[in-house]
Amino acid sequence: MDQESSDYLLELVRPDIGKKDTNMREAISASQRLSIIFRYLASGIDLEDLKFTCAIAPQTLEFIIIMEICSAITKALKENIEKATSTQILGQI
Repeated sequence: MDQESSDYLLELVRPDIGKKDTNMREAISASQRLSIIFRYLASGIDLEDLKFTCAIAPQTLEFIIIMEICSAITKALKENIEKATSTQILGQI
């Protein structure tokens, strides 16, 4: 994905994935969250390996970041996603 497309997607999902810093910890930025999901989806590596490249616990990666980001991307792009009907699928066979 080129930088322009990545920036566009980031702006679409930022309201859903952006977090605020607290007194206890610094939040993982929206851009870092999106880059993690890109790396995960593009490489297919498991969460144990991914945790070493981004220094985030696998539980946080799986349940908070990956599920949240995929849901946000789906929500942001749902108008661009077209479900194939059974007649379309049969026509391709």
